[in-house]
Amino acid sequence: MIAAHLAGFDHVVDVLVIGSGGGGMTAALTADADGLRTLVVEKSSYFGGSTALSGGGMWVPGAPAQRREGYAPPPDGVVEYLRLITDGLVSKERIRQYVESAPRMLEFLEGLSAWLEFVWKPGYADYYPELPGGSEQGSTINVPPIDLRKLGADESRLLKPLALAPRGIWLGPKELRSFYQIRQSWAGKGVLLKLVSRMVRARVFGERMAAIGQSLAARLRLAMKERGIPLWLNSPMVELLTDADGSVTGAVVDSGAGLRRIGARHGVILASGGFDHDLAWRREQQPLVEQDWSFGNPAAMGDGIRAGQKIGAATELLDEAWWFPAIQWPDGRMQFMLNERMMPAQFIVNGDGRRFINEAAPYMDFGHAMIAGQKSGVTHIPCWLVTDHRSFNRYVIAGHLPIPRIPGAPVPTGHKVPAAWLESGVVKAASSWDELAARIGVPAAHLRATATRFNALARKGHDDDFNRGDSVYDNYYGDPTLPNPNLYPLGDPPYYAFRIVLGDLGTSGGLRTDEYARVLRPDDTVVRGLYAVGNTAAPVMGRSYAGAGATIGPAMTFGFVAAKHLVAQALNSHRRYR
Repeated sequence: MIAAHLAGFDHVVDVLVIGSGGGGMTAALTADADGLRTLVVEKSSYFGGSTALSGGGMWVPGAPAQRREGYAPPPDGVVEYLRLITDGLVSKERIRQYVESAPRMLEFLEGLSAWLEFVWKPGYADYYPELPGGSEQGSTINVPPIDLRKLGADESRLLKPLALAPRGIWLGPKELRSFYQIRQSWAGKGVLLKLVSRMVRARVFGERMAAIGQSLAARLRLAMKERGIPLWLNSPMVELLTDADGSVTGAVVDSGAGLRRIGARHGVILASGGFDHDLAWRREQQPLVEQDWSFGNPAAMGDGIRAGQKIGAATELLDEAWWFPAIQWPDGRMQFMLNERMMPAQFIVNGDGRRFINEAAPYMDFGHAMIAGQKSGVTHIPCWLVTDHRSFNRYVIAGHLPIPRIPGAPVPTGHKVPAAWLESGVVKAASSWDELAARIGVPAAHLRATATRFNALARKGHDDDFNRGDSVYDNYYGDPTLPNPNLYPLGDPPYYAFRIVLGDLGTSGGLRTDEYARVLRPDDTVVRGLYAVGNTAAPVMGRSYAGAGATIGPAMTFGFVAAKHLVAQALNSHRRYR
C-alpha cells in the first residue's frame, strides 16, 4: 500500500464517489439525501465525464415522464426483452434490478431538486422493437435545455465536447428528427428558423443554452451544489485502501497538495468510466482498434477498473465497447454516422465492394459486423458509405445542410461537397462506379454489381438481402415521404463515398458486479465496501444495446442502487475511523 506508514486518514466521509459523470453524481445525490456525508472526487479539471459529451438520453422504461403521458411498458415484458438481447450474459437478478429501479431513480431525482426535469421522447423506438417486450414508442428520457450561466463559476468546469457548436446552435430532444427532415417537412424548416432565432438571442442577450448531455451534467451538478455536496476536481484516485479482511476502507487521492488518504466509513463507489483512451490496453483487449477513435471522456483511462483488479476484483467483457460507426476528419475530430445510415439512397460496402449489413441497424450491431468482417480477412475497418449527388442535396450528411450556400454559416451549406472534405481523403468523388471503385480501393465489378442489385431492390421497395426498413427503428431518421423510408435508388453521378471507421462511445466492459452494484471477485464473493457503476462496471446490456440512452440510464440507475444499498448497510455498520 502507498504510504502504509501513515496512521489514520487525512479526511473521512461516509461515502466516497470516484468520478463525476451521471452515475457518480446520481450516487452522490442519493447517498446525501439519506443523510450520509458524501464526497465526489474527479480526476480531471472538468466535471461531467462522458455523460457531458453524450446525447443525454436515458433508457428508462416506466419512467415518470412516460407515465405522465399515459404510457408504461409492462416490467415483465421489459425484463424479457433484456433477457433476449443479453443472451444469457447478464444475471436475471441484475436485469430485474435495473427494470425495477430505473423508474424509481428518476422519481427520486425529480422529487429531490427542481433542477432535475425529465421529458419523454415518444416514437424513438427501442433498438429491437420487434422482439417480445420491445417498444415501438421507446423509453428514451431526456432533459430540457438549460442556460449554462446558471452554473456560475462552474460553467467553465463543465467538460465540453471537442467540437463545440456555435453559440445558439442547439437542438431540443424532440427536434433532431425534424431537423434531419429539413427538405422533407415544414417541421424541419421550422427547426432551422428556430436555430437562426436562437443564434440571434445568444448574440443579443448573451444566452449560453445547452441541451442533451451538457444539460444533463449541468443539472446534476446544480442539484449537488444545492445540497452542498463537495466535488474535488484535479483529484485522481491513486489506489483503493483495504483492511485486514480485504474490505475497502477508502482511497488514496492525489489532491494536488500531495497524496491524501480518504477514509470512507460505509463504502467507495467507483464511477470513473472505462479505458476509452488507453490505447495500449485497448489494443491488448480489442486488437482491431487501430487508433484512438473513441468519443468518450478524454480522462477515461481505466483507473477504477485497474484499482479494482489490484485488490482482487473480477472483470468481464473487456473486449467490448459501445461501438459507433464514425467519420474521422484529418484533425482527429470524430463525427457520428447515425442518420446517414438510415438515408434511403445510400449503401455501405466493405473492402470487397459488397454490402455486409442492414446499414440502418443499431450502431452496436453495425460495429460488431465491422469487427466480424475484419476478422474474416476482408477489410471492414474502414468501410465506405456510398451515395449520389441528389441524396447529398436532399439529406443532412456529416453535418452538411442541404440548403443554398450561406456565406459564413457555422455549418457546411450549398450544393457542392466542400472542397476540404475531398482534399482530406475522407470523402471521395467520382463520375462512374469504376472510378469510385478505384478511388476507394475495391473491385470495380463488385461495386457495380452491388449498386445494380441495391437499385433493383430499392425500386421493388424491399431489401431482400438485409431487410433494411423493415424495423420501425430503421425508419426513424429515414425519409417519411417514401413508401419505404430507407430505400431509394441511387441516380446519376457524381457519386460520393464517405470513409467509416470503428468509433465508440467508450469501452463497456469492466468490473464484475452483482444486482446491488457490489464488486465481485472471480469466485463471486463480494469485495465489501466497494461498488462500481457506469463503464467501470461490466454492462447490464451485455454485448447489446436496448435503446437510445442504454449507457447513461444504467449508470445513473446503478449509482442510485449502489447508494441505496450502501445506506441500508450503514444502518447496521459500526465501522468508525478517526
